[in-house]
Amino acid sequence: MEYSLFTNMNRCTPEEVQRLLLLVPDKQKEEALKFKHTFGQFATLESFLLLRQLLVENYQIDLNDPLDFVVGEHGKPSLRNHPHIHFNISHCPNAIAVAVDDAPIGVDVERYVNPSPSLLNYCMNEQECQQVQESEYPERDFAALWTQKEALFKQRGTGITHELRMVLAHPHSDVKLSTETFDKQQFAFTLATAVR
Repeated sequence: MEYSLFTNMNRCTPEEVQRLLLLVPDKQKEEALKFKHTFGQFATLESFLLLRQLLVENYQIDLNDPLDFVVGEHGKPSLRNHPHIHFNISHCPNAIAVAVDDAPIGVDVERYVNPSPSLLNYCMNEQECQQVQESEYPERDFAALWTQKEALFKQRGTGITHELRMVLAHPHSDVKLSTETFDKQQFAFTLATAVR
C-alpha cells in the first residue's frame, strides 16, 4: 500500500489549473473542465497526476499509459487495463489524498467543521455523538470519525449505506483503519486497508 497526501492547496488557482491541463490526457482535461469552479478542476487534475505518479513508481506503469478508468455500481473507480491494482481518491478544500494497493483500499480526507446537531445525529451513533459533544475539539473528532466511516465504505466499494450511524460500532477484523488529524491544516485523513 502506498499513498500520497497533497496539502499545498494555495496552488489551487486558475493559473495552476491551466498549467496542469497541459500535463494530462484529453480525457482527464474533459473531466476537470466539467467543473465550473477552480477547486473541482484543480482537485481532478492534481489527483490524477498523484495517482499516475504512484502507479509509475510502484507498479512500473508506463507514464504514457492511457489509464482507462471504469466506475463500479456504487461509484468506486478501477483501472480496466490493470484490474489487479486498487486505488482510491479523496479531496476536500484542505487536502487531496490518493492511495494504491494490491487489495481493495479506501481513503478519505475531510476538513474540520463544527457539526450541527442534526448532522451529528444523522451520521453518528449515540456513543460517537457523546464523544464529539464532550470533546475539547469537536471539529477534529467529528472529521476523524467521518473519514473512518467514509474510508471504510469506499474500501468495501458500497458507497455510503444505511449503516452510516453504526458502521464503526461493529468489529471489522478484515479491515485496518489508520487515521491522522492535522490541526494546523484543519483536516482529518483515514486509510482503510485490507488486513493480510
